[in-house]
Amino acid sequence: MRKNFKYTGAAVLIAGALTIATGCGKDWLVPKPLSFYEPDETFVDAAAMRAGLVACARNARIEYYGDNPPILTEMLFSEVTVEGVTDKSGPPQDLNLLITPDGANENSADRARIYHYWSEGYKGIKYANTIISRIDNAKYASAAERNAILGSAYFHRALRYYRLCMQFGDVPAPMKEIVSPRTDFNSTKRDVILEYIKKDLDSAKDWVTDNVARGEVTKGAVLHLLTKVNLALGKFDDAIASASAVIDGGAYSLMRQPFGATKKNVIWDLHRPENKSIGENREGLFLVIDRFGDGGFDGGMRIMRQAVPFWGSNISTPSGKKGTNDNVNPEFVQSSLYGRGIGRCRPTPYSLYEIWNDPNDLRHAKGNWMNMEDLVYNDMGLKNSNDANYLKPLQLRNAAGGILCTDTIRCWFGWPHYKIFVPDTENSPMQGGHSDWYIFRLAETYLLRAEAYYWKGQTGPAIADLDQVRTRAGCAPFTGTLDIGTILDERARELFFEEPRKTELTRMSIIFARTGKAAPNGKTYTMDRLSDDNFFYDRVIAKNDFYRLGIVTNHGDKFTISPYHIFWPVPAKSIQANVHGVINQNKGYVGTERNEPAKDAVDTKAD
Repeated sequence: MRKNFKYTGAAVLIAGALTIATGCGKDWLVPKPLSFYEPDETFVDAAAMRAGLVACARNARIEYYGDNPPILTEMLFSEVTVEGVTDKSGPPQDLNLLITPDGANENSADRARIYHYWSEGYKGIKYANTIISRIDNAKYASAAERNAILGSAYFHRALRYYRLCMQFGDVPAPMKEIVSPRTDFNSTKRDVILEYIKKDLDSAKDWVTDNVARGEVTKGAVLHLLTKVNLALGKFDDAIASASAVIDGGAYSLMRQPFGATKKNVIWDLHRPENKSIGENREGLFLVIDRFGDGGFDGGMRIMRQAVPFWGSNISTPSGKKGTNDNVNPEFVQSSLYGRGIGRCRPTPYSLYEIWNDPNDLRHAKGNWMNMEDLVYNDMGLKNSNDANYLKPLQLRNAAGGILCTDTIRCWFGWPHYKIFVPDTENSPMQGGHSDWYIFRLAETYLLRAEAYYWKGQTGPAIADLDQVRTRAGCAPFTGTLDIGTILDERARELFFEEPRKTELTRMSIIFARTGKAAPNGKTYTMDRLSDDNFFYDRVIAKNDFYRLGIVTNHGDKFTISPYHIFWPVPAKSIQANVHGVINQNKGYVGTERNEPAKDAVDTKAD
């Protein structure tokens, strides 16, 4: 009876619809959209093309914003940080267990954000390809205007391909706009892609200028990215030339004196939200722009939530009482000064202690850098009970040597306050509000050129470039033997939460394998065993205590990493849906049995 009623009810509904249609005619069935998106009618002038570039810029911005922003995944596959959330399984700590082709399909705040880089990388390529393929369908005021737009699109496409090549190795490389469904993609050799985008960037550097609004592509950004591509290809003279064009070009310079609205010290000022995009700041080459109310990133960066320890819980006083709270003390709201963190971006002993070797380094100076002992016990229960520890500095141990913090992985570590502190008007307690963010900065250009000199064996010029960054921060000039570790240490001091650390470690690993140059550990590497034996893994294991020692969290999860993590798994669903082509899986992950030799040419198929 119930089954018959179900079908009878459905029949009645259909009959009623037909009856209404008969009585009123069929015009109501014709859709009447409020507007149309027709590319041939949209991309007709320079303004429309620049709107397409805005889509590219917004796509780039996502990497740094929201809860568990993707940049943290780059950082945890390195020696500088690990995933610090310890109250559940799922966060990427046991990488050997959790980093799989199926797991790569997940893109939640509780997982590694590998699929973000795959999907958003190709979205950025799609936006850029649309502009590139339609560049001559539009009208421009001049050839220079046309070329500047084309060069900017080349940059955005090259940026995504550079990252994908360092994250996933050989990947599909469509270089034309795709206007109909396709399931016939094939992996292309990494070096083929890099050579192609080098050619594009070599053209773009002559078309794009530095006289553009912040957030738009600059000539300096093009040359900076070209330097990375030149390095990845082992073209060190070209890398020196492209970096020198930025450094010596006159448009940019390292900020060396207090400036902007704050004028506290140059390191603090350089990273204040209100100073990043002002004309006085001549260091930023390429920034993403984020302002309150511009839409798309409600809640802001949430950077303090990620990179500040979970100090609001699990810390006791020497008298054994609850010591801290997030935001309920009306007398001293400590979270308004430092943010309410959950300890997700947990620095390693390497980045907390080992790299700080100069007492005058402003990046580690009191006020710029925070240690847990700089916080105070602020729980109101302490005041109400007249506890002597109220508003006194936190302590890790009591007089008997007992630990006063129940989870030192998540709740007890220092952090670069000068970079992480972003005032927040939308969240209470503060998590980190809206701020522009550096993607490329001149300090890194100096370090890239220092690296190129290092690969050529020219240690004098390499140290000179290194010292430009060191002395700006108040450090003494470098003394000692320069190796790649020296440059990586400086990158860790200068570029925390800016550089994609895993990408750059992979790039350096490829160079070691390509050149056969001995690494600081005395080993040499080869391209044919890149996924089995590489500098990436050896560097991480040497410097990251969590992975080397297999530290276990309070929840029982073990920190692990392997050599094959030099490349991430290609998401299985992308491989499986591509039924008329072959997208290769990286060695170390399930699915390599279907691999075919990667193509020797990029995909220029036009639909």
